[in-house]
Parts: sequence; C-alpha cells; structure tokens
Amino acid sequence: MTKLDWSVLDIDYEQEADRIARRLREVTARELHKRGLVVAISGGIDSSSSVALAVRALGPERVFALILPERDSSDDSAVRANLLAGHLGIRVETVDIAPALAAIGCYAARDEAVRRALPEYGDGWRFKIVIEGGIEGRINRFRLVAVSPDGDQVERPLGLAEYLQIVAATNFKQRIRKNLEYFHADRLNYAVVGTPNRLEYDQGFFVKNGDGSADVKPIAHLYKTQVYGMARHLGLPERVCAAVPTTDTYSLEQGQDEFYFALPYRSMDLALWALNHEVAASELARVLDISDAQAEAVYEDIRTKRRTTRYLHRAPILVGEVNELDAHA
Repeated sequence: MTKLDWSVLDIDYEQEADRIARRLREVTARELHKRGLVVAISGGIDSSSSVALAVRALGPERVFALILPERDSSDDSAVRANLLAGHLGIRVETVDIAPALAAIGCYAARDEAVRRALPEYGDGWRFKIVIEGGIEGRINRFRLVAVSPDGDQVERPLGLAEYLQIVAATNFKQRIRKNLEYFHADRLNYAVVGTPNRLEYDQGFFVKNGDGSADVKPIAHLYKTQVYGMARHLGLPERVCAAVPTTDTYSLEQGQDEFYFALPYRSMDLALWALNHEVAASELARVLDISDAQAEAVYEDIRTKRRTTRYLHRAPILVGEVNELDAHA
C-alpha cells in the first residue's frame, strides 16, 4: 500500500460484534467453565463497549458490573457508568476504594514524592503528570503540572525517582480494583473481562496485575477509533459515546496523550495501523499534516514502547520445566 487514509480503520461493526459475542460465549462456557462475566466500568468508552459486548454475548442476567471510584475519580465517570448500567439492565455494585488505598499508603506515598518535586504541594492542591519528547524524536521526559488552592498553575521537571514512586503508588488503584473484580468473579463463578483497546494493549498502557489482568480481553484487537464506532453501533448512550479519553487517575484532568502517547488517540491509531502495515512515514506525515521527521519519531516511539513494556505481557517465568502441565495447556 502506498496511499493512506482514514478509511483503513473502517470495519463491519455488526459482523465484528457478532464474532466477538460468539467468541465470548465459547471462552466463558467451554474454555474457562464459568457462568458469566464481571466487568469494572468507569464510564469510559473501552469498559462501556466491553460490558455491552458481554451483554450481547451472555445476556444482562449473566453480567455483573462494578463501579470503583476513589478520591481522584471524576464524578462524571460514575454518572456515566450508572447511566450505562441502567441502559444495559445489568446488576451493578459501587465500592469506594479510597479507604483501602489510604490504608495501604497509596496517597501518602504519592504525595511524599510530589512534595520532593514541589515542596509547597499540600492540601487543596491538584496535579497531573505530562509527557514530552515523543513527537520530537527526543527521549520522553515527564513533568509535574500542579494547581494551587488559589488557582495558580506550577510546572516542575520530575526526576526519575519521583516519577517512579508516583506511578508505583497510583498503580495501587488498578490493583485494588482488580482484587475486587476477582472477589466477585470467585463469588459468582464468573470470569473477569479486561478492557484495553489495541493501542493500549500494544503500547503497554496498563498495569501488570492491575487492569492488565483478566481472563478474556474482547477489544484488545480493536483500535480505539473502532471502539468508539462499536459503542455507537451498539446504541450506547450518547453521553458515554462522547466521553473524552482520560486516565482518571490524577486529581487534575489528564488526557492519555498528555501522559503516555505521542499524539491524540485517533492519530495514534492511524500511526499504529500504518506502522503495522509498513506504510512509509512520509505517508503518515501527509495524512496527519506533520513533518516526515515527526512521523518517523512517532514510529520510533511506538517501537520503543513495545520494547520497554514487553515484560508486561509475559506470564511468570519458570526456571525449570513443568512438563505435566505444559502437555495439557
């Protein structure tokens, strides 16, 4: 292919929804030997499409949803999630995980690291982490963006130790949520649904043993643009379909492209598709209206993230063979 355009992301949504639903039925009953599916829903497009596909596969009576907010969650996320649950007619339970996170030290460890970068940070402050460098072909660097109680915005460079501690602490959020998902899965004899789209799955934008842990991942092969298309095809509420992708992790609203990706999701989808299909960087540059050098930098950023996050996809490594189990895999 020498000509690239946005139509490469077009799919037959009805055919794909049927295929996913059929596979979910097979996996749940025949491979996992479970009675239904558990899905944690955030009101975002990925979990919303995933739970809707689960309902299409098994019916609302065999799908159980969880809404798991904490201190930094957007109020609108829970509103959208409840709207979706009512629309689909599924059972739903809301659990505030903030007390568990506080008890385990999530917020204290995070705030201690933030104060090392920004000593004046304290009660009433809000913050997020932003990334820079990917589209310029430079090493990705992280910055702390904070807003004081008076509304003043402050930016600081974020050292590696502080960055790692903040991320390690906030990863508690995804891991506590996954514990609750598996509690209910065990209680109901259900399987757990993971909700990453292709861009997130490919680029390692998930937490190992957190949101990366699941029994089945129904949309990991769909680009995020296609997940939005699937949500609209499935007739989900407009408030859900129009939701802007955020991490919903920090107290300041943060887009995924600010924190991790070199470009907004739709452009990243096209870049990933183009790289996967060996399209020249110059073609990507033409469609995205960026320079050839920037397009090549995006390609290299994708390759780098694949290399550095490959371990997230790996199962535990055995140092000796267990042939009896391997033979029955």
